[in-house]
Amino acid sequence: MGTDNAEKPVGLRDHRFGGMPLFTAGSLRAFEMGMADIPVLQRFYETNPEYHLIVGGQAPGPNEARDEFASQLPAGWPFRKRWMLAFEDDSHSMVGMADVTSDLFADGIWHVGLFVVATSLHGRGTAHALYGRLESWMRDNGARWLRLGVVEGNARAERFWEKSGYVDLRKRHGVEIGKRVCTLRVMAKPLAGGELSDYFAVVARDRPESA
Repeated sequence: MGTDNAEKPVGLRDHRFGGMPLFTAGSLRAFEMGMADIPVLQRFYETNPEYHLIVGGQAPGPNEARDEFASQLPAGWPFRKRWMLAFEDDSHSMVGMADVTSDLFADGIWHVGLFVVATSLHGRGTAHALYGRLESWMRDNGARWLRLGVVEGNARAERFWEKSGYVDLRKRHGVEIGKRVCTLRVMAKPLAGGELSDYFAVVARDRPESA
Protein backbone atom coordinates (compact mmCIF):
# COMPACT_ATOMS: atom_id res chain seq x y z
CA MET A 1 0.00 0.00 0.00
CA GLY A 2 1.44 3.36 -1.00
CA THR A 3 2.11 6.06 1.57
CA ASP A 4 -0.25 8.57 -0.06
CA ASN A 5 -3.13 6.11 0.01
CA ALA A 6 -2.49 5.24 3.64
CA GLU A 7 -2.50 8.87 4.79
CA LYS A 8 -5.49 10.14 2.82
CA PRO A 9 -8.90 9.67 4.49
CA VAL A 10 -10.98 7.18 2.56
CA GLY A 11 -14.77 7.32 2.66
CA LEU A 12 -16.86 4.18 2.55
CA ARG A 13 -18.17 5.21 -0.89
CA ASP A 14 -14.83 6.37 -2.33
CA HIS A 15 -13.21 2.97 -2.71
CA ARG A 16 -13.27 0.12 -5.23
CA PHE A 17 -12.19 -3.35 -4.23
CA GLY A 18 -9.97 -5.20 -6.67
CA GLY A 19 -10.75 -8.45 -8.46
CA MET A 20 -14.02 -10.23 -9.07
CA PRO A 21 -16.56 -10.79 -6.28
CA LEU A 22 -16.13 -14.10 -4.46
CA PHE A 23 -19.91 -14.38 -4.16
CA THR A 24 -23.07 -12.29 -4.07
CA ALA A 25 -25.88 -12.10 -1.54
CA GLY A 26 -28.81 -10.36 -3.16
CA SER A 27 -27.53 -6.88 -4.00
CA LEU A 28 -24.40 -7.31 -1.87
CA ARG A 29 -21.02 -8.51 -3.14
CA ALA A 30 -18.13 -10.09 -1.25
CA PHE A 31 -14.54 -9.22 -2.10
CA GLU A 32 -11.25 -10.42 -0.69
CA MET A 33 -9.42 -7.50 0.90
CA GLY A 34 -5.72 -6.76 0.63
CA MET A 35 -3.37 -4.27 2.25
CA ALA A 36 -4.59 -1.50 -0.09
CA ASP A 37 -8.04 -1.85 1.49
CA ILE A 38 -6.91 -1.08 5.05
CA PRO A 39 -8.08 2.60 4.93
CA VAL A 40 -11.63 1.70 3.97
CA LEU A 41 -11.77 -1.05 6.60
CA GLN A 42 -10.59 1.49 9.17
CA ARG A 43 -13.36 3.88 8.13
CA PHE A 44 -15.88 1.05 8.38
CA TYR A 45 -14.77 0.28 11.93
CA GLU A 46 -14.91 3.95 12.92
CA THR A 47 -18.36 4.43 11.38
CA ASN A 48 -19.63 1.24 13.04
CA PRO A 49 -17.89 1.11 16.44
CA GLU A 50 -20.52 -0.94 18.27
CA TYR A 51 -18.66 -4.26 18.11
CA HIS A 52 -15.46 -2.81 19.58
CA LEU A 53 -17.37 -0.85 22.24
CA ILE A 54 -19.37 -3.89 23.37
CA VAL A 55 -16.58 -6.46 23.24
CA GLY A 56 -13.49 -4.42 24.08
CA GLY A 57 -14.97 -1.54 26.01
CA GLN A 58 -13.42 1.08 23.75
CA ALA A 59 -13.83 2.63 20.31
CA PRO A 60 -11.70 1.32 17.43
CA GLY A 61 -8.16 2.63 17.65
CA PRO A 62 -6.53 4.64 14.83
CA ASN A 63 -4.70 1.53 13.61
CA GLU A 64 -7.48 -0.98 14.24
CA ALA A 65 -7.70 -2.20 10.64
CA ARG A 66 -3.94 -2.39 10.18
CA ASP A 67 -3.63 -4.35 13.43
CA GLU A 68 -6.39 -6.71 12.27
CA PHE A 69 -4.48 -7.48 9.09
CA ALA A 70 -1.22 -7.90 11.01
CA SER A 71 -2.65 -10.14 13.74
CA GLN A 72 -1.44 -13.72 13.74
CA LEU A 73 -3.06 -16.94 14.84
CA PRO A 74 -1.41 -18.52 17.90
CA ALA A 75 1.74 -20.51 17.33
CA GLY A 76 1.00 -24.16 16.69
CA TRP A 77 -2.34 -23.51 14.97
CA PRO A 78 -1.89 -24.90 11.44
CA PHE A 79 -4.15 -23.48 8.74
CA ARG A 80 -4.38 -23.10 4.98
CA LYS A 81 -5.42 -19.48 4.44
CA ARG A 82 -6.81 -16.51 6.27
CA TRP A 83 -9.45 -14.58 4.33
CA MET A 84 -10.29 -10.94 5.00
CA LEU A 85 -13.59 -10.22 3.25
CA ALA A 86 -15.47 -6.99 2.59
CA PHE A 87 -19.17 -6.77 1.73
CA GLU A 88 -20.20 -3.98 -0.63
CA ASP A 89 -23.63 -2.72 -1.72
CA ASP A 90 -24.75 -1.33 -5.08
CA SER A 91 -23.47 2.13 -4.21
CA HIS A 92 -19.98 0.68 -3.62
CA SER A 93 -20.33 1.36 0.09
CA MET A 94 -18.72 -1.14 2.48
CA VAL A 95 -21.49 -2.55 4.66
CA GLY A 96 -19.77 -5.44 6.42
CA MET A 97 -16.69 -7.58 6.83
CA ALA A 98 -15.64 -11.08 7.80
CA ASP A 99 -12.38 -12.68 8.89
CA VAL A 100 -12.37 -16.42 8.21
CA THR A 101 -9.62 -19.04 8.26
CA SER A 102 -9.70 -22.20 6.16
CA ASP A 103 -8.53 -25.64 7.28
CA LEU A 104 -7.68 -24.59 10.82
CA PHE A 105 -6.20 -27.50 12.79
CA ALA A 106 -7.33 -29.95 10.09
CA ASP A 107 -8.79 -30.08 6.59
CA GLY A 108 -12.44 -29.04 6.51
CA ILE A 109 -12.40 -27.04 9.76
CA TRP A 110 -13.07 -23.35 9.06
CA HIS A 111 -12.94 -20.64 11.73
CA VAL A 112 -15.05 -17.47 11.71
CA GLY A 113 -12.86 -14.96 13.51
CA LEU A 114 -15.04 -11.89 12.97
CA PHE A 115 -18.32 -11.05 11.26
CA VAL A 116 -19.53 -7.45 11.44
CA VAL A 117 -22.43 -5.84 9.58
CA ALA A 118 -23.10 -2.09 9.48
CA THR A 119 -25.25 -0.90 12.37
CA SER A 120 -27.72 0.72 9.97
CA LEU A 121 -28.60 -2.75 8.66
CA HIS A 122 -29.27 -4.34 12.05
CA GLY A 123 -32.77 -5.71 12.52
CA ARG A 124 -33.46 -5.94 8.78
CA GLY A 125 -32.44 -9.55 8.20
CA THR A 126 -29.35 -8.49 6.26
CA ALA A 127 -26.86 -10.12 8.63
CA HIS A 128 -28.60 -13.51 8.48
CA ALA A 129 -28.94 -13.39 4.70
CA LEU A 130 -25.33 -12.33 4.26
CA TYR A 131 -24.03 -14.89 6.72
CA GLY A 132 -26.06 -17.63 5.03
CA ARG A 133 -24.37 -16.89 1.73
CA LEU A 134 -20.96 -16.72 3.42
CA GLU A 135 -21.61 -20.12 4.95
CA SER A 136 -22.54 -21.57 1.55
CA TRP A 137 -19.32 -20.16 0.10
CA MET A 138 -17.28 -21.78 2.87
CA ARG A 139 -19.05 -25.10 2.31
CA ASP A 140 -18.44 -24.89 -1.43
CA ASN A 141 -14.74 -24.39 -0.70
CA GLY A 142 -14.42 -27.48 1.47
CA ALA A 143 -15.69 -26.53 4.92
CA ARG A 144 -17.28 -29.45 6.79
CA TRP A 145 -17.27 -27.88 10.24
CA LEU A 146 -17.42 -24.22 11.26
CA ARG A 147 -15.94 -22.93 14.48
CA LEU A 148 -15.99 -19.57 16.28
CA GLY A 149 -15.70 -17.86 19.65
CA VAL A 150 -18.35 -15.40 20.83
CA VAL A 151 -17.88 -13.16 23.85
CA GLU A 152 -20.15 -14.15 26.70
CA GLY A 153 -22.44 -11.22 27.45
CA ASN A 154 -22.55 -9.95 23.87
CA ALA A 155 -26.22 -10.87 23.77
CA ARG A 156 -26.97 -9.87 20.18
CA ALA A 157 -24.04 -11.92 18.86
CA GLU A 158 -24.86 -14.89 21.10
CA ARG A 159 -28.44 -14.98 19.81
CA PHE A 160 -27.25 -14.60 16.23
CA TRP A 161 -24.89 -17.58 16.34
CA GLU A 162 -27.38 -19.74 18.24
CA LYS A 163 -30.05 -19.01 15.60
CA SER A 164 -27.48 -19.78 12.90
CA GLY A 165 -27.15 -23.33 14.25
CA TYR A 166 -23.97 -23.17 16.34
CA VAL A 167 -23.71 -25.18 19.56
CA ASP A 168 -21.43 -24.76 22.56
CA LEU A 169 -18.23 -26.76 22.87
CA ARG A 170 -16.40 -25.19 25.80
CA LYS A 171 -15.51 -21.83 27.36
CA ARG A 172 -12.23 -19.93 27.29
CA HIS A 173 -11.72 -17.70 30.31
CA GLY A 174 -9.39 -14.76 30.76
CA VAL A 175 -9.26 -13.63 27.12
CA GLU A 176 -8.05 -10.03 26.86
CA ILE A 177 -9.91 -7.94 24.27
CA GLY A 178 -9.34 -4.21 24.33
CA LYS A 179 -9.84 -2.98 27.90
CA ARG A 180 -11.72 -6.07 29.00
CA VAL A 181 -10.98 -9.60 30.12
CA CYS A 182 -13.63 -11.78 28.54
CA THR A 183 -14.99 -15.29 28.52
CA LEU A 184 -15.46 -16.83 25.07
CA ARG A 185 -18.06 -19.40 24.21
CA VAL A 186 -16.32 -21.67 21.71
CA MET A 187 -19.01 -22.92 19.32
CA ALA A 188 -19.21 -25.13 16.25
CA LYS A 189 -21.61 -26.10 13.49
CA PRO A 190 -21.55 -29.14 11.19
CA LEU A 191 -22.04 -28.52 7.47
CA ALA A 192 -21.92 -32.12 6.28
CA GLY A 193 -23.61 -34.03 9.06
CA GLY A 194 -21.75 -35.81 11.82
CA GLU A 195 -21.74 -35.74 15.60
CA LEU A 196 -19.69 -33.60 17.95
CA SER A 197 -17.71 -36.71 18.78
CA ASP A 198 -16.50 -36.67 15.15
CA TYR A 199 -15.39 -33.08 15.55
CA PHE A 200 -13.64 -33.73 18.86
CA ALA A 201 -11.77 -36.63 17.29
CA VAL A 202 -10.16 -34.09 14.95
CA VAL A 203 -9.97 -31.02 17.22
CA ALA A 204 -9.29 -32.42 20.67
CA ARG A 205 -8.46 -28.97 22.06
CA ASP A 206 -12.16 -28.03 21.87
CA ARG A 207 -13.34 -30.85 24.15
CA PRO A 208 -15.25 -29.44 27.15
CA GLU A 209 -12.73 -30.90 29.59
CA SER A 210 -9.99 -28.81 27.98
CA ALA A 211 -11.62 -25.56 29.13
